[in-house]
Amino acid sequence: MKTKHLLLLVLLQSIFSINAQELALVRDNDLYGYINNSGEYAIKPQFQKASSFSGEYASVLQGEKWGLIDTSGEWVLQPEYDKIKSFNSGYVLVLKNDQWNYIDASGEILKTPVNEKYYDFNNGVAFYRSNKKYGLLGTDGKLVLEPTYDVIKPFNNGYARVRNGDNWGMINKKGDVFIPLEYAELGNYNSKGIGARKGDSFGVVLNNKFNIISGADKIWDFTDDSDLTYARSKKKVGFVNNKGEWVIQPIYKKVRAFNNGLAPVTDNKLWGYINEKGEKVIDYIYRDAETFSTSGLAPVKEKKLWGFINKTGKTVIPSEYIITAGGLSLFSKNSIKGFHNGLARVKKGKEWGFLDEEGNPLGGKWFQNVELFVNTSQ
Repeated sequence: MKTKHLLLLVLLQSIFSINAQELALVRDNDLYGYINNSGEYAIKPQFQKASSFSGEYASVLQGEKWGLIDTSGEWVLQPEYDKIKSFNSGYVLVLKNDQWNYIDASGEILKTPVNEKYYDFNNGVAFYRSNKKYGLLGTDGKLVLEPTYDVIKPFNNGYARVRNGDNWGMINKKGDVFIPLEYAELGNYNSKGIGARKGDSFGVVLNNKFNIISGADKIWDFTDDSDLTYARSKKKVGFVNNKGEWVIQPIYKKVRAFNNGLAPVTDNKLWGYINEKGEKVIDYIYRDAETFSTSGLAPVKEKKLWGFINKTGKTVIPSEYIITAGGLSLFSKNSIKGFHNGLARVKKGKEWGFLDEEGNPLGGKWFQNVELFVNTSQ
């Protein structure tokens, strides 16, 4: 019996590993393909253009037409479209014969009331515009929300900011009002709190209560990595909690978010790191600095190039690289700089690649370009 249970566990782990594979788009010899997180080609470079995977599928250009491939590189939708967007929520937007349509992975067209502009699905809904107002469209092709708002911003963690006139509020994916439209400014949803402005006051919306921050003239979004976010007062920046209280006084010229217990800050031209008590942990010696990853490494800039330090300030990887966040997604704040899941996207000379946490290039390979790894499971 124990042997059967062990075999079942191994089988389940294998299935999970296959379903949860990560692939990164790479460009080599002017062709695009995909590597796995061992640095091996999952799909060899063979396409003139391509996008990163969105779930199980990626759009690629062959000849002059676009199609959709799966993680084995097999065609899901043959290359017969003039344009093709990202697959999401069971559908992808395609352009053929000057007509946009939503189609599923079998190529079947979704019938909808859309007659103005088509918007991508994201987590089960798409924007729907009619007579300069916006609503929401469901994956059944029917309206979830009639055109109601002047503006709907992309959903973030299940909620979207909406505006009518000068007033902002927030709705869920069913179109229900989550925060009334009574704010002059409103940040993205986070369960820890939402930065907002009402009249001349800045504060944090929590459980539909507006907690004013004394003296603040700007506030940034909370992240999942800390109970603090940053706010500005009289041209200086500090950190506040979701009650609107200053936890670290606004004394810095610039800061970035807390992650792994530390935040990059600068009061002049050089950057260092503080803890959530406001105590200096790493000296102000860097030209620039980014947040720590969960593995405990952070990108820091010395002169013109970037390296990586640990939480004691020790250099782990020398400053020999250029870093950027990689490709951006309309529906998520894809601003990863440095290590994510044990790999960092970097440029050395004119080539791009990934470093492991010991500073070794993934698979010993460098490319014309690479994009961030994405999870291909649905």
